[in-house]
Amino acid sequence: MSHYVNSLRKTGFALTGKLNMKQIQAQLPEPALKRIKPSSLVVKFGKKIRRHVDRVLAKNSKVGNLPVFESSAFSFTKLLEDNADIIAQEARAVLAQHDGVHPIHEVSPDHSRIAHDKKWKSLFLIGYGYRFNHNCARCPETTKILEKIPGLNSGFFSIMEAGADIPSHCGVTKALLTCHLGLVIPDNFYSCGIKICDKVCHWQQGKTLVFDDTFRHEAWNRASGDRVVLLLQFDRPMTLLGRLVGGLFLSGIRGSSFVQDGRRNVVERDKALGLKASSSPFYPL
Repeated sequence: MSHYVNSLRKTGFALTGKLNMKQIQAQLPEPALKRIKPSSLVVKFGKKIRRHVDRVLAKNSKVGNLPVFESSAFSFTKLLEDNADIIAQEARAVLAQHDGVHPIHEVSPDHSRIAHDKKWKSLFLIGYGYRFNHNCARCPETTKILEKIPGLNSGFFSIMEAGADIPSHCGVTKALLTCHLGLVIPDNFYSCGIKICDKVCHWQQGKTLVFDDTFRHEAWNRASGDRVVLLLQFDRPMTLLGRLVGGLFLSGIRGSSFVQDGRRNVVERDKALGLKASSSPFYPL
C-alpha cells in the first residue's frame, strides 16, 4: 500500500486543489482496486498527509496553536453557558430513556482502541455535517442553540460512566477545535478529568472547556457517578489559506468511511430500537 500512496503524490494533488478519486484510482493496479473502497483509500491517504496539512493550518491559525484556550476567546461559549441548564434538562431527559445512546466504539469502529468497553457513550445530534433528525427532534432547544454556532461541525452528548478511562490519543485535524460544556458532573469533580499535553483540566457544571484535540490527550472518570458533556467541534478561526486547506481536508473526511460508516451505524442502530431514525445534511452558519 505504501507504494501506492507514494504514487498518489504524483497525481497533481495540491493543498489548494481537489482530491480527484479518478486520478487516485488510476494509480492503482486492478487487484488493489478490488480490495480497496474509495472511502477507505481517502482515509489512508489522509493519514499520510495529515501532519503536513496540520502544519499549514497551525501557521494560518488566527488563535494560535495552543493545547487549551480561554473560553472567552470564542463568543459562542457565552451562549452555551447561558443556556447550560436548558441543555442539561434535555440531556437528562433523553439519556434517561437510553434509546439512541450507544457505546462510541459501536458507532465508530475507528475508536475501538481507545473505547474498547461500553463506558464511553454518545448520543449524536449533529456529526461531521450531518443532522440526526430523530435525535434533534428529541432535543429541540439544544438543537436551536447548536444551529446558532458559527462553523459547527459536530454536536453530541458525550457520556463517561463511572470507571471510564480513555487512553492517550490524538484527534484528526487542526481544522477543528473542540468545546465541552459540562452538563452532569460528579460531586467530586476532581476525580473526573482530562489531560491535554501536560495540562490537567476538570469539567465544571455549566462551564465550557475549549481545546485542540490534535494534541495528545486522555480522560478518566474515577468518581462514583456519570459525567455528561455537550461535545462540539467547530471550525478553527484561520486565514483564507487556512480555510481553503482545512475545508478541502474536511471534505475528504466527510466522504470517508470514518464518517459515512459512523453515520449509517447511528441510523441503523436507532432504527433497530424502533426509532424513526434518519439523517440529512447540516449547513452551519
